[in-house]
Amino acid sequence: MLFIYSCLFMNARISHKTNNSVSLLRKMATPSSRSCAGIIFLLSLQLITIAGQPHHSCEPIEANDKDRIEFAQNLEFLEAEFFVNGALGIGLDAFAPEFAKGGPPPIGAKKANLDPVIRKIIEEFGYQEIGHLRAIVTTVGGIPRPLLDISSENFAELFDKAVGYSLDPPFDPYADTTKFLLASYAIPYVGLVGYVGTIPYLANFTSRGLVASLLGVESGQDAVLRALLNEIANEKVVPYDLTVADFTNMISELRNNLARCGIKDEGLIVPLELGAENRTTYNILSADPNSLSYARTPPEILRIVYGGGDEDNPGGFFPEGANGNIARSYLPEHH
Repeated sequence: MLFIYSCLFMNARISHKTNNSVSLLRKMATPSSRSCAGIIFLLSLQLITIAGQPHHSCEPIEANDKDRIEFAQNLEFLEAEFFVNGALGIGLDAFAPEFAKGGPPPIGAKKANLDPVIRKIIEEFGYQEIGHLRAIVTTVGGIPRPLLDISSENFAELFDKAVGYSLDPPFDPYADTTKFLLASYAIPYVGLVGYVGTIPYLANFTSRGLVASLLGVESGQDAVLRALLNEIANEKVVPYDLTVADFTNMISELRNNLARCGIKDEGLIVPLELGAENRTTYNILSADPNSLSYARTPPEILRIVYGGGDEDNPGGFFPEGANGNIARSYLPEHH
């Protein structure tokens, strides 16, 4: 960890070797903020295999179409509440309370201090998520809204885990536009890769059509967020001595480590070896070596959104666990 801090805070020349004496990092004479972010991300990828545990399966699960789509609805609830509340200070219950099916309102939701342009974008995202909930409820029936924690305190804990120490002052997603965009970076992409992982296992045409359409909009949201953050990638996130690119790489590193199934998440800046066709360190979209989208299974998703790397231990954004047959099947009372 010392050499990571050296890179972040002193822009020192660094190198590191694995136990097999294979160099992971190339020495860089004058690492910029972007190259430093890339170095950290490359290191994180080398550690993912170590972080994984054999009993955390990465294999596809068996489930019917209804259960798969209702599992994804948990993420749609999370995005809807975060975006609508962040933009307007009111949530799903102000627009379509029937979609919540009696589920509790979220913890800590509030209006963010956003600039006018970003506020309109986030407001639109929120309305889109309400539409997604309608589509799911109409098609498969839907689940009750789970208890969600979108409080400043929960995001502060998430970002502390990502950077590896306690930020001072604590990270507050609602404080300003940059921090809200970074907090948003932490959410839609998880649903996106979940949809990519779901489509191949859906049995009927209606299900595939619905999820493909949901995926299209989720992908667009993620691309917009990444593009907005890329414009300020080298800027420091006040009052921290970390750039926007640093934060995106650290969030992606954390999600890879929590999911325990390898590299399926990349920040805005990557080493050349991970860039598109190995020709660029810019990474406006996260994709595999063939520039295809990564995919995740439901257990991987739960390990991430619960914040602890275990699908059977709720926490994070879902303090009482996600809803639906798939998510509830992992909880202790079902075993």
